[in-house]
Amino acid sequence: MTIPLQKDIIYGPVKSRRLGFSLGLNLLGPEAKQCTFNCVYCQYGWTPKAPGPGSPPGIPSSEEVLKALEEALTRLTSMPQYITFSGNGEPTLHPDFPGLVDGVIRLRDRLAPQSRVAVLSNSSTISRDEIYRALARLDVRIMKLDAGTEGTYRRFNRVMTDLDLEAIVRGLASLGQVTIQTLFAEGPSGNWSPAEIESWIDRLKAVGPESVQIYTLARSYPSPDIGAVGREDLERLGQRLREAGLDAAVY
Repeated sequence: MTIPLQKDIIYGPVKSRRLGFSLGLNLLGPEAKQCTFNCVYCQYGWTPKAPGPGSPPGIPSSEEVLKALEEALTRLTSMPQYITFSGNGEPTLHPDFPGLVDGVIRLRDRLAPQSRVAVLSNSSTISRDEIYRALARLDVRIMKLDAGTEGTYRRFNRVMTDLDLEAIVRGLASLGQVTIQTLFAEGPSGNWSPAEIESWIDRLKAVGPESVQIYTLARSYPSPDIGAVGREDLERLGQRLREAGLDAAVY
């Protein structure tokens, strides 16, 4: 059983494992998950279909998003540590994501100057110039990189675009100052194997992230062919990354 989709534009503030006190922005509407991936571990279940041209059904306008955020920030008595683009899928799929980044930053500067603006992204749109430039304007970029090889990338993330893993790695390396987020899972559809981890570490070194966040299954997921990685195994991997000069945290 997977969890329900977010029903509103604003959710939280929630206590996030990785971001602390975070106010979420769901740009993708309540009707269906909108994503370029169909990850075997997604807490929202399988992606119904690949995104098509134009606005997805039920997607809020930029004006609706900014109005909802302004009302939330005006109402809150304690400002969040982060205002985070996240929600029901891949937030950069909103047709006006670059404009929303500018609008959210302006609202943050006026109403919550101590808050930072972040994104949780699967990295799949990084090759689009307008998305790349918008991501660069954010305070914190938490970007997915779950695989070290193309085969695992296709099997584990069930990619619904033609963007290959090498292009994502190049984009992340060029963008710079990114936090890499990786979920590990065991099983026939998982990404937890010695050879895969070696390749993944090589990719990390090519990216040069500010930090790396590794974690495993803690919520519901749709695939029967994966399972959680043991905490001790994750801690050993985290220590290995730190010994390789990478700032790593295990969640």
